[in-house]
Amino acid sequence: MSMARKIALLPVWISLAGGFLAGCSPVPDMSGIAAERQRPVHRYDIGQAVASNGKVVVVGTQDGAVLLSVDQGKSWRRTALGNASLVDIATCGERGFVAVDHYHKVWSADADGANWQSVALDQPRTPLAVTCDRQGGWWVVGTNAVIAGSSDQGKTWKVTDLGEDTQITSIQFLGEKKAIALGEFGLTVLSEDGGATWKKGVKIPGDFYPYSALFRESGEGWVSGIAGQIIHTADGGKSWQKQANAAHASLYRLFMHDDVPVGVGSGGVIAHLDGNTWRIQPYTDPLPVFLGGGASLPGQSAVVIGGPGGLLRAVSTVAKQ
Repeated sequence: MSMARKIALLPVWISLAGGFLAGCSPVPDMSGIAAERQRPVHRYDIGQAVASNGKVVVVGTQDGAVLLSVDQGKSWRRTALGNASLVDIATCGERGFVAVDHYHKVWSADADGANWQSVALDQPRTPLAVTCDRQGGWWVVGTNAVIAGSSDQGKTWKVTDLGEDTQITSIQFLGEKKAIALGEFGLTVLSEDGGATWKKGVKIPGDFYPYSALFRESGEGWVSGIAGQIIHTADGGKSWQKQANAAHASLYRLFMHDDVPVGVGSGGVIAHLDGNTWRIQPYTDPLPVFLGGGASLPGQSAVVIGGPGGLLRAVSTVAKQ
């Protein structure tokens, strides 16, 4: 047989050998993958934002899903939003929920956490935080010190550009007219007219970078930052004082639980304010991972926490060390 003939026959023999070997190899069991897809919470989920209106709990994930619980975190339902990554969610009372998407969108849902819809967001280019005012208007902050407000569910936006290369990471309305936004390098921005105008206030000292902020209507507030820093104000941001953090953990989300400020953060820590000191809140079976979000379960003596690896659970706040 010529060499050319031998070469021509090679693909045939390779094909036959491949089929023989395939026939002898075990068929891979894909049932585990199928079962994982059927679960509402996937092991690759990263919970980035958690919000509760007292009726339902919603969780936004990095991979474009919303997880919903109607039974205080006992069970969950999954809604896939597609190419999305929800970085913050806010409650808007009876109007439902509003969330910002890393991919330049604002999502909204009704008070049952259903019927999610999106609108495009041009500014800020990278949204970082969202809130609602008392009239149901949406407010988004993010990169380049931009504050955007919409009174018509995202059809039109009024954009305030402070002209700085600074990230604004938090925004909250303290009543009908007063609002406060905080950003890196200690930036404080205030509004006294419901967001119609904004002006810079007293900076948080030390080039402070805020992870999260929590304010009462009285103007008292707490801001968490890098390396476990906690800053307190009693006058709506006119002056700032450091608070002790005995938890020694960075707190990525702050929220109110049974009228007590609570934070969740690095190392699986849940912390609460005790006097003027933040202390660890013990809970059963903590995991040493970052907690990306948390929300109070009113009347349940429990909070919902979310993080990486499909971590999503309700934990008691009355557990003892």
